[in-house]
Amino acid sequence: MSGFKEDVTEHLSALYQTVADEVGGWFSLLREIWPLVALLLVGLLVLIWFAKPAPPTKVLMATGTGGSYRVLGEKYQAYFKTKGIHLELVETHGSQENLQHLIDRKDPIQAAFVQGGTMSNEDVTGVQSLGSVDYEPVWIFYRSNAFDESKKILDRDIIKLRMGIGPIGSGTHLQAINILKLNGLSSNGPNLISMNNIDGVHALEKGDLDALILVDGFDSPSVQSLILNPDIRLANFKRADAYSRLMTYFEELTVPMGGFNLANNIPAQPIDLISTTTNLLIDDRLHPAIQLLFLEAAKEINGVKSYFSKAGEFPSYRNNEVPLSDEARYFYQKGTPALMKYLPFWLAEFIERMFILLVPFAAFAYPIIKSIPNYRVNLARKQINSIYKELEKFEQATIENFDPNKRYEYIEVLNEMDAGWWNQKQLSL
Repeated sequence: MSGFKEDVTEHLSALYQTVADEVGGWFSLLREIWPLVALLLVGLLVLIWFAKPAPPTKVLMATGTGGSYRVLGEKYQAYFKTKGIHLELVETHGSQENLQHLIDRKDPIQAAFVQGGTMSNEDVTGVQSLGSVDYEPVWIFYRSNAFDESKKILDRDIIKLRMGIGPIGSGTHLQAINILKLNGLSSNGPNLISMNNIDGVHALEKGDLDALILVDGFDSPSVQSLILNPDIRLANFKRADAYSRLMTYFEELTVPMGGFNLANNIPAQPIDLISTTTNLLIDDRLHPAIQLLFLEAAKEINGVKSYFSKAGEFPSYRNNEVPLSDEARYFYQKGTPALMKYLPFWLAEFIERMFILLVPFAAFAYPIIKSIPNYRVNLARKQINSIYKELEKFEQATIENFDPNKRYEYIEVLNEMDAGWWNQKQLSL
């Protein structure tokens, strides 16, 4: 038993001595090459300074008050939460206000849903697009007893009724004005009432309005409540093709017969609609990793089959009023980066950032590390040469002023020089 204890003790002692020698060797090496180590640290600090910073843990996004933008924003918020990022939704009055938040370079909001057709007359410097994520049809609802479809061109003549056209500054209001202009109608008529979507829906249902225009997604609570109301009908844009040619951001959509309710055959005939798109816009300073996260969210949330779109139709760059970001262009050409397919978002982003950092650092560090052996040899030679010069001076001084009584002092000086020479020789090996 004592033999076993002694054996263990010897192994532990040898291990301790090995570790102590290695650590001592590293410290000795560091004392020699500290200028090169300092240069490497300076280079690394410079790269870190200029390298891409870590993505923020909180992002502000402008949506709207109610409507499809709010519903969609909450889905994005839930997706971001699974990736460890807090997406804070900021309520606004609609697309035009959202766009102004992004245009303002001092505004902290860095992402927003903006309706197609609201950007053409704006200076969008500093704003980029991640693409379109959904259709946003133009819905004109009217009370069934207020209009005779068989005798009128619905999309033109219905606007002459007492009609809600959305709040000023909203995408709905802007599109209503555009439609009025295309039809040669005044946008200042007393029959045109600016009010928000929720109030407009209530006014139409109570009969305070004859008609209401909404530009919103199919899943919007306002749209759904009017589709299901038996006293309300949806206007047919029989000239949808003309609108899409005259206003290039408009696209044609169709609600088939019975498309809302097969059992009751609602609508009783196919209805043509015109539609713009919901666009995901960003401040061009938004971190690239967050841009990719938005695109991944859009792919998962908006990429599924919906009432008007096929699976995989969104996200896509369908509206060129705002330039596409570089990250989005890469995403549409190459797809999801490989690391994000197999690793958690934070880990994939960290590895990518470190790779971008370490590649130039390796190119900078390689010649420095390669020069360490030569640096040590040259340093040792310089130190040895300085000892030889001291020896030469000592020899010359001894010859000129030799004193036999100082023999032991001369020997002591030589011993010190010999010890210094031996140390430098060991370092050079």
